Amino acid sequence: MKKLILICILTLSCSWFANAQKFKSHTVKQGETVESIAKKYQVTASDIYILNPDAKKRLIVDSVLIIPNVSTIVSGLPVETKELIGYKSHKVKRKETLYSLSKTYNIEVEDIKKHNKRLYSENLKKGDQIRIPQYKTVASKVTPNAALKTYTVQPKEGKWGIAYKYGITVADLEILNPNMNEVLQPGDIINVPNATDVKVIDENFNYYTVQKSEGYYRLKVKLGLTQEQLENLNPELKVDGLKDGMILKIPNNIMVGEKLEDVEITNLNSNLKNLRTKQIAVMLPFRLARVTTDSIQQTKNSIKNDRRLSVSLDIHSGILMAIDSAKQLGISSNVKVFDTADQLAEISKILNNNDFSKYDAVIGLLTAKNLDRVALALEKDRIPVISPITKPTQLLENVFQTIPEQEKLEKSIIQYVKDDLLRRNVVIIADHSHTNVSNRLKSEFPNAKLILSRKDDKTGRDAYYIQATNLNGAFVSGKNYVFLETANEALVSNVTSMLNGLTNKNQEVILVTTNKTDAFEGVNVSNYHLSNLQFHYASINRSLNSDHPDSFVKSYKKKYGVEPNRFAVRGFDLTLDILLRLASADDLYQTANSAIETEYTENKFRYSKKPQGGYLNEAVYIVKYTSDLTIEEVKL
Repeated sequence: MKKLILICILTLSCSWFANAQKFKSHTVKQGETVESIAKKYQVTASDIYILNPDAKKRLIVDSVLIIPNVSTIVSGLPVETKELIGYKSHKVKRKETLYSLSKTYNIEVEDIKKHNKRLYSENLKKGDQIRIPQYKTVASKVTPNAALKTYTVQPKEGKWGIAYKYGITVADLEILNPNMNEVLQPGDIINVPNATDVKVIDENFNYYTVQKSEGYYRLKVKLGLTQEQLENLNPELKVDGLKDGMILKIPNNIMVGEKLEDVEITNLNSNLKNLRTKQIAVMLPFRLARVTTDSIQQTKNSIKNDRRLSVSLDIHSGILMAIDSAKQLGISSNVKVFDTADQLAEISKILNNNDFSKYDAVIGLLTAKNLDRVALALEKDRIPVISPITKPTQLLENVFQTIPEQEKLEKSIIQYVKDDLLRRNVVIIADHSHTNVSNRLKSEFPNAKLILSRKDDKTGRDAYYIQATNLNGAFVSGKNYVFLETANEALVSNVTSMLNGLTNKNQEVILVTTNKTDAFEGVNVSNYHLSNLQFHYASINRSLNSDHPDSFVKSYKKKYGVEPNRFAVRGFDLTLDILLRLASADDLYQTANSAIETEYTENKFRYSKKPQGGYLNEAVYIVKYTSDLTIEEVKL
């Protein structure tokens, strides 16, 4: 629990800010005492202790104290702090973890580590004798006068949005509200700064949370925005400068979130420390009530004709294989399977009749509406909800979106082309419904030639073809990349056929796209042409090679008699990743950071927290068609 009250009132006017600020911060210097600091600011030592309870025990050099202005010293607002009163000795038993001990003794994991320093570098082991700190709760009161007011949380509002409105950080908001719910609910009453100039969330913009130690140079690299551009969008920067945790408004076309540096694939098998039994719920739309089981043939027909049932069974088979694989690593699971029947009414019944507060994760939910319904119901208890193949309509704070955004795929293939030092030339071909992406590509490659598909002379509609003359002078000796942006099969067939005749030993033509639509797999599109053009694109998964010596593939084929399809592989990869992450930390949220990237049979996962919601998988592959008509991962 945080032990101080902090008010940061950020406004656009220097004079207003100076008059309205009710607290000051002070960095402790060598030789200073609470009394000397109190004298400096013309307050009493008691006033400082109320806002900084830890200062009673020890004043640490370079620590920051919150100092009230004289006019703010009035009692009234309750603040709870905890005071150490002793220790209890505990001998660690089999399967006990820091997390389980923290729950047993109703303290934080960090409290245990703080009083057993070796646990910062060593794992907890059976037989260890450790000290469990014992605390008592101490209540004090302070009211920052008119600097605060109450605010009623509106529907769909989260902490970051309210913090942005009032010009503070999420951390500041949590300090102002020590007992605030982890997930805000409409109607909650919370404290906010009594600011007169409240900002408005503009849905035409994105928002970014400044990370620790980030400066303007780092933001320029990450967001592509100069200091001047950021200040124009966020005038308060001219007054207060950049601060950790502050929320910035940025253009809507800029991808926000943590910048993903290159990292090595993480092997979670070597860091398994939380081996308590995992509670997993699987919710899939089997719709078993519709399946006729009078005969084997009728059951086969039901599976064959019901696409959703077929996909659910494939995913479920992969999940079962993952549970078996995790068990061999010492990770046991208690799995309960629910048939949602693909009906919101059935989902509501499941939610009402079962206690999900003890589950570690919920997997499944193949449609956005069902995923949204479950995520919203479990958001308050912070139960992670994960779908193998579906994107949510709203990325709530407990949702793990496993499918990367199209914007990420686009940026990845663009960066791949930019990073190719042998690249000599870029050509962009697009139909008229894809001018937005072709314009973005043109801005990334200013010297590229842009060719749009021809229009029908009579109707003026897109005819979805180009002529050979459109390509005159478009290519040079060496490596030429051609971006083809369309969802039309005729244009793909037309362009790939032409390009195939233009590649030779002196002029290499490589086909790429920012979005591999179904048009590239049309019956009129030659796979031979795509292979000859080394067709490259960004993908959420790599293709399974039937000759790949993967233990999962072998085990699956041995158990079911067939090789796993992409849904079975997805179910396996995703579930095994979740179980390993749960076994390597106290909960799934602790492993959801961009420093951890995991990879399995066909899929990899690297989550980043979105400022206005949950967790997004940012891990993608670059793949290409090879000369032997297969698709393989491009090693970067």
